[in-house]
Amino acid sequence: MSPINLTSSTPATFILTGIPGMEQLHVWISIPFCSMYLAALLGNGVLLFTIWTERSLHQPMYLFLCMLAVADLTLSTTAVPKMLALFWFRAREISFGACLTQMFFLHFTCSAESVILLAMALDRFVAICFPLRYGAVLTPSAVAKTGLAALLRSFCIIFPCIFLLRRLPFCGHNVIAHTYCEHIGIARLACADISVNVWYGLVVPFTVVVLDLVLIAVSYGFILLALSRLPSGSARHKALHTCGSHVCVLFLFYVPAAFTALTQRFGHGIPPEVHILLANLYVLFPPLLNPIVYGVRTQQIRDKVVKVLVCPRSHVLRR
Repeated sequence: MSPINLTSSTPATFILTGIPGMEQLHVWISIPFCSMYLAALLGNGVLLFTIWTERSLHQPMYLFLCMLAVADLTLSTTAVPKMLALFWFRAREISFGACLTQMFFLHFTCSAESVILLAMALDRFVAICFPLRYGAVLTPSAVAKTGLAALLRSFCIIFPCIFLLRRLPFCGHNVIAHTYCEHIGIARLACADISVNVWYGLVVPFTVVVLDLVLIAVSYGFILLALSRLPSGSARHKALHTCGSHVCVLFLFYVPAAFTALTQRFGHGIPPEVHILLANLYVLFPPLLNPIVYGVRTQQIRDKVVKVLVCPRSHVLRR
């Protein structure tokens, strides 16, 4: 018999199984997932519309918040519609190209969010430690360059994953025990050594994210030092309050991301359905809660949302 040509064994489609062992509950699970997704679309949409229409919010802090909202919408929209189609219509097939595309945008968006959160921490650092230089440092050009840097860095980190996957032979294995495509989940189907994929997928993003976290921690170290020197307690409380929303968002993003990444690679004792449920919630919770955190804790956003959504209706009723 002639040897099998492994290089030509890329599958035309992959099969997404959903949540293994919970297939009979897919429809019920889809109800809260769909509700959270729609709420995330609404919350981030209202946030973007409010900041876009109110010129008083065209400041670096709120522009970075717009970038975060766009990233959140991209993250959830990349995964959730296909997930719901799987739950509702058993649309389990996804083409090889579509699977790689979904994988790319999921990891790309997560990497971009890390840069945006770092930029938001630096924004608070400049605003609190160097308030007189805030306008000169965080110009519209600097904000735009920061957004471009987030895109370029994320692209350079994640794009090699596509080539690392395309070089692998799959030998007919095409069933992914998940609700969406991600790098290591695809690589594990290959009938070849995937150590390069494992190490690249772990070391490179992990190193970059740790660097972001170190810079964020340094920024907040200087912020706390500056706050300790403020003579006024009310000024100190106000400055801490403006940082509180960002700290909440940091925990919402980094803690689930770290847990999901580490359990996927090292959590062999964790049941697969638990891991997949947590991975699904990761693409839903930050997009759902981020606009709520900023909307509840930031007075300017609350006031402008009421002005944009309520005042026009009142004006129409008076007429």
